[in-house]
Amino acid sequence: MSQIPIKTPEDIEQMRASCVLAADVLVMIEEHIKAGITTQEINDICHEFITSRGAIPSTLNYKGFTRSCCTSINQVVCHGIPNNDDYLADGDIVNVDVTCYLDQFHGDNSKTYLVGKCSRAARDLTTAAEEALWAGINAVKPGAKFGDIAHAVQTFVEGKGYSVVREYGGHGIGRAFHEDPHVSHFGRPGTGPEIKPGMVFTIEPMVNQGKRNVVLLEDDWTVETEDNKLSAQFEHTIAVHEDKVEILTLPTGFTGERYAWRK
Repeated sequence: MSQIPIKTPEDIEQMRASCVLAADVLVMIEEHIKAGITTQEINDICHEFITSRGAIPSTLNYKGFTRSCCTSINQVVCHGIPNNDDYLADGDIVNVDVTCYLDQFHGDNSKTYLVGKCSRAARDLTTAAEEALWAGINAVKPGAKFGDIAHAVQTFVEGKGYSVVREYGGHGIGRAFHEDPHVSHFGRPGTGPEIKPGMVFTIEPMVNQGKRNVVLLEDDWTVETEDNKLSAQFEHTIAVHEDKVEILTLPTGFTGERYAWRK
């Protein structure tokens, strides 16, 4: 692994704009997540919101991806491509993954939404996926190891009777969309690189209702569960400081707790 980039306090301050915008997109799109809307319409609404604020959707034309966000419905684990043929239906769950490029930095987050009246199983899985994200965030502090994040997520998820996807994970982020390190969501505590102040990365566990195995479809982007069972995901971009871990992807006007840990 190459050296993990260390951001200056000024870098992190500048990066907040892209992260807050990405969070604002997820707040904005929630009222549109209803039965009958297509994933292409979701994409177009997100695109207009992002570009109207002077930013660029980071996924647009990234390595051949042709949309401004990812929309992953039900058994789709990640990287679902918005299109005019996929309509949301009552009882679906859908993850919307948004990354914005603004002021020379990227900000990345995602959320799984419930569409209409969902089953208890779908609601429980979605809740567990969000709690798994926080299990990972709460394992972060200077001097800890990236394996501690992985272990915290894995043990939480498996303790709930679910499985965590191993082929995909979080990543460093900053002036580049994807930087070192790769952030695994399974592993042993005390392993991997040391977490240091100035590191900025995403945590984004993908939690499966059934087995952890996944398949990549022929479009080379869409990933689905092998057993066709549901998958849910939540994601934040976080920054490590000397005395705290900051969640950067919080929306405009957020008044809750933005620090996951204090020295």
